[in-house]
This record gives sequence, C-alpha cells and structure tokens, in this order.
Amino acid sequence: MPEGHTLHRLARRHQKLFAGRPVRVSSPQGRFTAGASFVDGRVLRRAEAYGKHLFHVYDRDAIVHVHLGLIGMFAEHPLPEQPPRGAIRMRMVGEEYLTDLSGPIVCQVITKPEMTALVAPLGPDPLRRNADPERAWARLSRSRQPVAQLLLDQRVLAGVGNVYRAEVLFRHEINPLTPGRSLDHAVWSAIWADLVTLMRKGVRSGRIDTVRPEHMPRAMGRPARADRHGGEVYVYRRTDQPCLVCGTPVATRDLAGRNLYWCPVCQA
Repeated sequence: MPEGHTLHRLARRHQKLFAGRPVRVSSPQGRFTAGASFVDGRVLRRAEAYGKHLFHVYDRDAIVHVHLGLIGMFAEHPLPEQPPRGAIRMRMVGEEYLTDLSGPIVCQVITKPEMTALVAPLGPDPLRRNADPERAWARLSRSRQPVAQLLLDQRVLAGVGNVYRAEVLFRHEINPLTPGRSLDHAVWSAIWADLVTLMRKGVRSGRIDTVRPEHMPRAMGRPARADRHGGEVYVYRRTDQPCLVCGTPVATRDLAGRNLYWCPVCQA
C-alpha cells in the first residue's frame, strides 16, 4: 500500500497541474459517473493529503476523496487527450496534462464537514506542518501493544506504512516488540523527527531511502538494491540477508497481519 509520502507527492503534483483552473472530470469506467459530473468543469482550489488520504478541493464545497488502497494509482499524460486504457475510475483533464485514476478503494465526493469528520480520528501526519507529535505520544505512552504495531495504527500516526515503520525502528535501535508505554519521551521525539526528515525526502524523490551515507552501496562496496521498491533500506524485505551494520541475518515474523522486519542484534 502506498505510504503517506506518495499521497503528499501526488497532492503537490496535482496542485501544480490543475489548481486554480477549471478541470474536466469524467469516469470512463462508469463507477464514478455521478461524482465526476458533480465536479466536472469546476475550479480546483487545492489538492492536499492527510496520511494515506488524498483530497481534491473544488469550489462550492465539493471535495473528491481518494484512498488508493493496495493497487490504486494515478497515471499522468500530456495533452492531447488519448482514449483511456483499462478501468479508469476518474480522469482529470487540465490545460496541458491529464491524470487517470485506476484501482482505488475509495473515490467519492464529500463535503467539508465530512472531510473534517474523516480525518478527526487519525493521528498526526509527519508531513503536515501543523502536526502535533504529542497526540501520538499520548496514545503510545499508554499502550501495552508493541511499538511496531502502534506505528502502523493510523489512529496513532497517519501516513506511516510498513517500510517507514521497519526502517525508523532500526535506525533508532528499538526492538519492534517493545511495548509503547516502555518508550522514553526523548526516544519518541527522535523517532518523530526522523520520520519527518525521511518522509519529506520521500516526497521530493518519490522513493523511500533510509540508509545513512556510510552504509550506502558505494561506501560499503556492495550491490545496489534491485527490486520494485527502489530505495536503499536497512531491513525491509531483506529477510535472511546480512544486516548492513552488524552482518546478522535480518529476521521476519508476522505481527497483526503484517510482515515485520528487524535485526535481532542491532535491535536486541
């Protein structure tokens, strides 16, 4: 599932391409026809993200809410417009570009009060400048659940997914099964600051890179990572491969239905 940096990156891109001008909106697939007709031709005021949710805010209190889920994606194309290919839930056409949305779990028109109610239960988003990390700390510090499980709870922290979860715990040498209430506040503050830095980097680059310079391929004389996720990471999806710091095989187990990756030595 795309992590929060992907949604913020999309919001920035859609803001640049479409905001401040009327946008033609359609649903070639037909599953969003009524919603598309409702906003078609309106001016897009802004695009913004909160956690894993994307919002296109149009005039007259009309907001298109998108959640990509596991397979949802936007595909951007320059004009002139070409016939849609595949099951396109929503097509947005601006002055120079169009973007096609396929495979989302949510694509719906909502109102501003509904948007407020939607984000109210979510924890703070490290990529939003008004985010308050103390809201997440209030939940973490009272919980007996493993910190690794809490970091994926969107009610605790919005936008963090499995990659950032595994990597930030490694970077701070934290055993992922540590109860949330056992964390020191200073450690939480360091985790939050690191997430802000890493996720902002992800927004800029479009990939997740968490490895420090001294552990990068060139510095260590090792091959670069070669899989669809692209970025350089310490433990995520590196089961049984040597830890980049101590050489111990990376461990994996299931935790609340998600794969958890960690180094048994560095995160003892």
